[in-house]
Amino acid sequence: MTTDTPIVKFTKLEHFCGLLPTYQSSGASGCDVHASLKEPMILEAGKRALVPTGLCLEIPKGYEVQVRPRSGLAIKNGIALINSPGTIDSDYRGELKIIVINLGETRFEIKNGDRIAQLVLAPTVQCQFLEASHLTETQRGAGGFGSTDLIK
Repeated sequence: MTTDTPIVKFTKLEHFCGLLPTYQSSGASGCDVHASLKEPMILEAGKRALVPTGLCLEIPKGYEVQVRPRSGLAIKNGIALINSPGTIDSDYRGELKIIVINLGETRFEIKNGDRIAQLVLAPTVQCQFLEASHLTETQRGAGGFGSTDLIK
């Protein structure tokens, strides 16, 4: 890491399991975050749950942490994040909890220390909304939900 690398401070809660978020390769954009559980959590097919991590973050102003699903859990077990990507704002100081859903056909067990999601630090910009009497026209116009397939 260089001196201009953003720093995300963290505190560990009493139930923290001892596994910090980790990048799994030198080119990874997301770091894996782990479940912090006193006992395994069973997630039935079609059900969702809030999985604690035991961590609180201090994200630098001008950034967010995006919470994204892990592709391995998705393809192998149908485990996804219901609000993907989730956003952790820079002024939030509570526990980081991950909203998971079991889209698979069988129950899934989440154990203490399991990698359950990825965290990506991303810059943010707040904007100012300005009411206008009209908007500039584009080739796409008001077309949405697949409409770009029609633009040639």
